[in-house]
Amino acid sequence: MTTTTADTADTAEQPTLQRFQPTDLDAAPEVNALLERLGLGRLDQEGLASFGGRNDNWAGRTSGGRQVFVKTVARAPEGGSPQLDRALAFEHLAALRPAGSPLRTPAHLGSDRTAAVGVYALLPGARSGSELALDDAFDDDLCREAGRAVAALHSLPVDRTQDSHGDGPAIDTEEAPLPPMPWLEALPWSTVQERSMGQIAAWRLVQDDERVIAALHALRAAERAAPHAPVHCDLRFDQFLQHDGQLHLCDWEEFRLADPARDVGAFAGEWLFHATYAVFAPGAGQEEGPAAGFGLDHAEIIERGAASLRRHTPRITAFWQGYLEQLAREGRTPDAGLAERAAGFAGWHMFDRLLATAELHATLNPVARAAAGIGRTLLLNPSGSVATIGLAQPSGSSR
Repeated sequence: MTTTTADTADTAEQPTLQRFQPTDLDAAPEVNALLERLGLGRLDQEGLASFGGRNDNWAGRTSGGRQVFVKTVARAPEGGSPQLDRALAFEHLAALRPAGSPLRTPAHLGSDRTAAVGVYALLPGARSGSELALDDAFDDDLCREAGRAVAALHSLPVDRTQDSHGDGPAIDTEEAPLPPMPWLEALPWSTVQERSMGQIAAWRLVQDDERVIAALHALRAAERAAPHAPVHCDLRFDQFLQHDGQLHLCDWEEFRLADPARDVGAFAGEWLFHATYAVFAPGAGQEEGPAAGFGLDHAEIIERGAASLRRHTPRITAFWQGYLEQLAREGRTPDAGLAERAAGFAGWHMFDRLLATAELHATLNPVARAAAGIGRTLLLNPSGSVATIGLAQPSGSSR
């Protein structure tokens, strides 16, 4: 089954910008089959690029002259692809955006739900949010723009999509999979076999901490009781692209109805994790190289950590200001516990990112342990962390 949309749908998944050798197209005949059904021509292996990610993808110009990004996603054993269905549910809902919405995404050109393949417009020369953050170019203005985009996402009219797009995939209402609550007690043996020693050590930090486990259960309970909205549920710097002076939000595989605090907390957590790494980056008098900064003593880590947080929390504040401004334009206000839950989700995000970065390591380095410490603080005292991480309610505004 092929699903097509007009170019004006302006929604998509999009790669990060680290290039790799793409999988041979001969091994994925469904890609060119879909492109030809869409009238876009064919991709030739020569000149193709692939981008980082868990799924096979191809980027290039078709024989019809269209620059496209094609991505395959996982298929379920019983058939179909929940990931693609979630992405397509977003496409249908996003068609209800008003003109001039700050929520921008590259155009979805069509999909094959049977083959689990999606085709999107490529944004030539786009820079990912990760690249921008590393270059100190994800500035306050861009963060404010990101906040407006996320607020516009959370304000999409869910009820109307059932009337206007009844033939499209239903919006997923299942609870988001992370954090995986059963893993707080023990990892499945199959999972242990797939994890690095660094990742197992990271999970031990969680599993051996009864207060963190209790805090994660409390966060889940608060999430279930909170008002739900359309939520990205996998928000990271990589999911933002800057192209022609505008910010785009991409990758909708985890899109669902959920707690908006997930997205707000994830963006805050991205900056906190970035700030943690900056503590160990080479600075004045520091040696260059992969071990730069890892010889700091405890007092130096505390001093540099505080300075790094002071430099980066204004980016979170700018995002939060943009978020609240856009909610006000939509005639909405955040629920009373949103900022506190977001602080909790920022704490989980710190653990989530250190688990990901530990994949290639046998032990936890000082960055990972520092991130775990910050994550623990946020989880154990989210209400006391709101102002510290830049999510305080501006004076004069109401909830």
